[in-house]
Amino acid sequence: MHQSLPTRSPLVRKLERFTSLSEADRAALEGIGSHVENVPAHRDLVTEGDRPRGVPLLLEGMAYRYKVRANGARQISAYLVPGDMGDLDVALINRVDHSVGTFSPCRVAWIKPETLADIQREHSAIARALRIGTLVDEATLREWLLNVGRRSSKERLAHLFSELLLRLQVVGLATENSYALPMGQAELADTTGMSSVHVNRSLMELRREGLIALTGRTLTILDVPALKALAEFKANYLHLEERGAA
Repeated sequence: MHQSLPTRSPLVRKLERFTSLSEADRAALEGIGSHVENVPAHRDLVTEGDRPRGVPLLLEGMAYRYKVRANGARQISAYLVPGDMGDLDVALINRVDHSVGTFSPCRVAWIKPETLADIQREHSAIARALRIGTLVDEATLREWLLNVGRRSSKERLAHLFSELLLRLQVVGLATENSYALPMGQAELADTTGMSSVHVNRSLMELRREGLIALTGRTLTILDVPALKALAEFKANYLHLEERGAA
């Protein structure tokens, strides 16, 4: 049964940062999901080698893209927050080359590729915004490669936390300095290319320096400018200028 996305859905919030959307554009986006499901934490939405079943759109929760080596070692290559989608061009391939798992319980809408194609053909602003979103995903991956390859352990975490703050603020899921952090130290290790022990040590150093507080699954950045300075964080690659009001 068809279910509509809620008004001012995370997807609309996100795409309005990339371009101006009309009421017709917003209405088209609110009805984009043909099937909505609730997925528990620590489950795969997509498994490497699967045939594509459609494009997942995250409505609630947090998920991640990853690859696993034969020895079980995992590398996380992207975080998905509400408003983020899987690969838009997934219909062009026969098998998926990576997996997508959930950090937390998630609500996911599955979009038919032909639905996306129709919307982009009929709504040029949406097509433009989705293309910008793909470019942002590519830019973010480049930033993450720099993170793993050239930043120190503390800088890697500081950069990740700074990025998440902005991305979650866009969809209304972060305050000026705090948000839910559903991943544990093992997941942070798989994201930053460190061991869990090294992550723990780096988190302790950030705490001692008065930069963060981590209570349960809630991260509070005690000094946002200082944390960004430590990471040399520049938000230009996220392209989050407020354009929707233009």
